[in-house]
Amino acid sequence: MPIQLPPISRRDFLRRALLGGVAFAVSPGLQAAERRSDADTFALLADTHIAGDLAKVQRGINMADHLRTVGRELLARRRNPAGVFIVGDCALGDGQVSDYESLVKLLNPLRAAGMTVHLALGNHDERENFRKVIKPDAISNVADHHVALVRSKRANWFMLDSLEQTLQTPGLLGDMQLSWLAQTLDENADKPALVLVHHNPGRDGSIGGLKDTEQLFKVIRPRKQVKAFIYGHTHDWKVTADKSGIHLINLPPVAYVFKEAMPGGWVSAALERSGMKLELRCVDPKHPRHGEKVNLKWRK
Repeated sequence: MPIQLPPISRRDFLRRALLGGVAFAVSPGLQAAERRSDADTFALLADTHIAGDLAKVQRGINMADHLRTVGRELLARRRNPAGVFIVGDCALGDGQVSDYESLVKLLNPLRAAGMTVHLALGNHDERENFRKVIKPDAISNVADHHVALVRSKRANWFMLDSLEQTLQTPGLLGDMQLSWLAQTLDENADKPALVLVHHNPGRDGSIGGLKDTEQLFKVIRPRKQVKAFIYGHTHDWKVTADKSGIHLINLPPVAYVFKEAMPGGWVSAALERSGMKLELRCVDPKHPRHGEKVNLKWRK
């Protein structure tokens, strides 16, 4: 059941902006008659934590301003990414309807520029409120969770739903979702597979992650087409590897960091024939790690 915000027309964007307030200034890129997309480049975001009140400040950060900054950078690029992924914790606290309404307003300029936004749920989201605002394309048959296969030229992206209970720190996929993943991986083994989940594997310091990490890795390790596990939740930025060679990509938060020195922002991912190039794009371009690049090679 894909959960996505598809592109909208510029006319529809302007109508919505007049009704609900402009998310951020219309850029020259948005005004272009037609923006081309780069089929191999994707924008990876996590932990936007948008509140219904766009002026809301948490940990000294205005979350809406951070997402606006990311949006302006994407609109200023010469070409659109082939897709924008937001890997969970879309909402600030407990997933109010107004949180998702504000999130959609902030994302509408990207949609008006021709971008599709794919969304996953995290532990600060609320499934029913999410559905009231961002309606799924179909009814799920995977334990009422939101899963999606997004196909691209060089890879297949598998989005999973690790929300077990709102405001409970750890997450869970469950047997039905893992069975769906195994079957869908087997049916789409022709390209590298990239798995996106909100929760981190196991524990990361004091942060509880995915409860059924071991069961997940029993599914993905033997399926050699799986090349990367991409997640958020920890509000950190790091790239490591599982013992089987699967890359573990911890996305930085768009919203706020837990540790002052850590970067907040998003990641540009460029797919290649045998790997992927990542570039960290910080909300604060003066951050010492802004523009940091990581070149990944796929396991054989």
